[in-house]
Amino acid sequence: GLSQYSSDPRTEWDLSTYSTREQVLEAIRNLRYKGGNTFTGLALTHVLEQNLKPDAGARLEAEKLVILLTDGKSQDDANLAAQTLKNLGIEIFAIGVKNADEAELKQVASEPLELTVYNVLDFPLLSSLVGKLTRVLCTRVNEKSNKETSGSTVKDFPVKTGPQLSPTDLKISAVTSKSMNLTWSPPLRPPKKYRVVYYPSKGGIPREVVLDGAVSSLRLSNLTSHTEYLVSVLPVYDTVVGDGLRGITSTLPLSSPRSLRVSELSHNSIRLSWKTAQGATHYLVLCSAAPDGAED
Repeated sequence: GLSQYSSDPRTEWDLSTYSTREQVLEAIRNLRYKGGNTFTGLALTHVLEQNLKPDAGARLEAEKLVILLTDGKSQDDANLAAQTLKNLGIEIFAIGVKNADEAELKQVASEPLELTVYNVLDFPLLSSLVGKLTRVLCTRVNEKSNKETSGSTVKDFPVKTGPQLSPTDLKISAVTSKSMNLTWSPPLRPPKKYRVVYYPSKGGIPREVVLDGAVSSLRLSNLTSHTEYLVSVLPVYDTVVGDGLRGITSTLPLSSPRSLRVSELSHNSIRLSWKTAQGATHYLVLCSAAPDGAED
């Protein structure tokens, strides 16, 4: 399976989309590069919520490996998202190109770092990693599979749904130009914490709030006016992540001054009056000469 990301992650194909090597290579040849920002944390969350689910082709008995390829430093908290995946037994391999931050690669990747972190100076040099990385990946899968067949406990990727572990009924209310309220019904078993991620649907910096599991409401503030926001509420337990809630809504436009009136005209002045705009702290008044040759 493959996803590309900038400010908004995009699934290119699921784990179950292709069944042969030739089909995958053809899909790669037809792949269009997605430019833009570098929100690695949001991308890792997307992989967890969208790509590593049974309906996307993830098999419960299979080892879960994520290979991150990035050419820049993340503009959000990649470490927190990566830790969530690693806590669920998902191994992360981090590959940096050009301007990638090596310290961040080491934070995101699983141990041992000498096998999971790679960095090259330019994209053509990635070909030099293919052989080694293939051997490392296959060896890791074999090691884990052998442990499982020999009776050792191997952590399955937990996909938990239903009222036991998943909240329901996300409601968005009290929407203003700068804020909105979120409420939801908690699952039967309260989580350890909630991760609430929100960001503009047309691209922008994702923000995240971590709440105690006993809380089931949040007021988002300092939002941008007249903007559509995507919101995700993800319940996190000690060893599993429940199904998240998702919602979308738009903040209101800023209020405008009304009832503009002109009075007290003279040869070089006019007086303006208007009804105030709620929440405004200043007004900018622009004045220009009328068209059709009028004097300035």
